[in-house]
Amino acid sequence: MSDHDAPQSTPAADPPAGAPAGLRASLDDSRRKRRRGLLTGLGVVVAAALVGGGFWAGSATAGAGDGAQAATGGAAGGGGDRISVKIAGSGESDLQDAVKTVAAEEGLDVTWVNFDDWTLPNSALVAGEVDANAFQHTAFLSAYNVANDTDLTPVFSTTITQWGVFSATVDDLDDLGQGARIAIPDDASNGARALFILQAAGLIELGPDVGVYPTVDDVVSNDLGLEFVPIGATTIPTQFDDPSLDAVVVGTSYFNPSQQIDAEDALYLDDSLSDESRPYVNAVVTRADDADDEAWTRLADAYADPRVAAALEEESFGNTVLVDVSAADLRSTLADLETAARELTS
Repeated sequence: MSDHDAPQSTPAADPPAGAPAGLRASLDDSRRKRRRGLLTGLGVVVAAALVGGGFWAGSATAGAGDGAQAATGGAAGGGGDRISVKIAGSGESDLQDAVKTVAAEEGLDVTWVNFDDWTLPNSALVAGEVDANAFQHTAFLSAYNVANDTDLTPVFSTTITQWGVFSATVDDLDDLGQGARIAIPDDASNGARALFILQAAGLIELGPDVGVYPTVDDVVSNDLGLEFVPIGATTIPTQFDDPSLDAVVVGTSYFNPSQQIDAEDALYLDDSLSDESRPYVNAVVTRADDADDEAWTRLADAYADPRVAAALEEESFGNTVLVDVSAADLRSTLADLETAARELTS
């Protein structure tokens, strides 16, 4: 699931102190390429960029279980061999461009492969078509693993996006009328997140033993008689102005910048940094057999670079932030969520 729908009209910001001048030029170059649509086709987009006067090294196609591919030659700034990886995502962004640029300095050549359908980055990873993906939170991953009997695992945390309740017709939760129609995501993990948000906002009450994947059937109190309308999470923002909907529950960064909607427009916002939000931390995910690959150490170093944080801040207006959760904690949360998911299906 994408938390990185990059604004195309955001004014360029000055790079942080000490940042190479080439980073901003690289990001601007990537934006221009995206706008011209030079590398789009069949719903899959592969982003490319120019760095330091040279082109990115090509990434070898990984077979299932092959892991990241090592290339000959010394790694710039990192020593040892260069490594090439393909990483699946769900939308081009300034964050991806910044990660790719900084990773090259760590001896890691990244090719991003973006899909429009959230089910595809995981299936591509299982099939060995990519080496990892970076688009989903732990709750979404747990539901996928259980449903498909796979063992995909997080290797390090990346971001988390604040979610909220938004409306095109009312300015306050108290203005929602009887029978108001609320759009919520139609997948199990994000739909559950939306219901928890509506409960925290005081609009509904869920049963005491709903676990981490409640559904609308678990709503035990609904004084307004709210009607829940399941919609694909990525399409909810496009239906924000639908006159048949009174409100939507979705991530703050999901809206297109042209809609000019941000956290300040929310009727209610969740606390994305609370312990309760831990299942919604996004991560880089790979196959279990490849979890200890050297590539992920280099990639994690790239994500930790302040230039990547600056790119994320610019594209998301602060609605999505980088977070540091250990791999052990991510995997512990994943195991708990998978147990809960299996109990639902048993």
